[in-house]
Amino acid sequence: MTATTGPLAGVRVLDMTRLAPGPYASMLLADLGAEVIAIGGGRSGLPVPALSRGKEFISLDLKTADGLDALHTLVSEADVFMEGFRPGVADKLGAGYAELSALNPGLVYCSVTGYGQNGPMAQRAGHDINYLAIAGALGTFGPSDHPPTLPLNLVADFAGGGLLSAFGIMSALYDRTRTGKGRYIDAAMVDGVLSMMGMNFVDWQTPTLPGRGHGVLTGSMPFYRCYRCSDDRYVAVGALETAFFERLWTTLDLGAVPNHFDESTWDHIEKSLTTAFETKTMAEWTTVFADVDACVTPVLEPHELATFDQIVARDPDFALDSVPVVPVFSDGPTRRATDTHVKTEEVLRRAGVAEDLAHRAAAAGIPSSVTGLSWPPL
Repeated sequence: MTATTGPLAGVRVLDMTRLAPGPYASMLLADLGAEVIAIGGGRSGLPVPALSRGKEFISLDLKTADGLDALHTLVSEADVFMEGFRPGVADKLGAGYAELSALNPGLVYCSVTGYGQNGPMAQRAGHDINYLAIAGALGTFGPSDHPPTLPLNLVADFAGGGLLSAFGIMSALYDRTRTGKGRYIDAAMVDGVLSMMGMNFVDWQTPTLPGRGHGVLTGSMPFYRCYRCSDDRYVAVGALETAFFERLWTTLDLGAVPNHFDESTWDHIEKSLTTAFETKTMAEWTTVFADVDACVTPVLEPHELATFDQIVARDPDFALDSVPVVPVFSDGPTRRATDTHVKTEEVLRRAGVAEDLAHRAAAAGIPSSVTGLSWPPL
């Protein structure tokens, strides 16, 4: 197979997931050196290019005997299998955990879904917004006098789904080194969001987080929010602790430092900070606070990241279509190439599938490229 470096070099991952969570998880694994074979075909097509780095793509029709045989041959030599179907669908396709683990007892099998494998909503469709809503997170986002605000699809899809699926897979691979046996992982995005909300749940309906739009981290307190600059750009102020607030206040030369934890001072603080920040551009404030430890930063837009000094220092090759490999390890790994062409027969042969079966399975698949696909489908 393709030679790679990184802590997961030598690990083979078969990924049948789509959309965002599963493909993001498998991209993280590929970034760390795993060999990821993304398997498409049928109505679901293939994943989007943005999450395709370091992967190889094949297309199999699992409703044909050749397609299923080719998959089972791949599984017999794989370390990880990922699927994102509704509960029960993978079983019907001949790709369920019971069938595949019988072929390979060491297989780590990860099912990525919104609601999980059981419960009254398990078979229902959903997206990030729905999982955030059900998990009690969406009800805490945004101002109290407007509808809840969506943090793109970062929380449920990418964090609660993709990142925690990768974490589960890594944990199961480690456990396998001790037991020799694989594991089944039921990775539900709702569960992931519930876990991430643990600190905030405890604070709910307390002075720290009394309700949506109110509380320490919601932007309702004047020392933890964004302020408009003279050029209609924004700076982010996170001066929670006393030392940071004092440096903020004195740098802005606003006079005697108020007790920022005394709610009676908040109106004065808000008006003072609003007026002060409107006197300079965002870039000018960035320069002012560059060497002041007051937790004040520019609110950058994506197109500005590749020229911002901190981003460039950490990742000189950063681009919007080439995000960094995370986390940073000593001695790499580094970025891998993205090749969105479907190479079914080539990959199958290299993975040990018999030549005649590889040829037939490739012919029965849907040859194409993932280039040009996008999500959401606008």
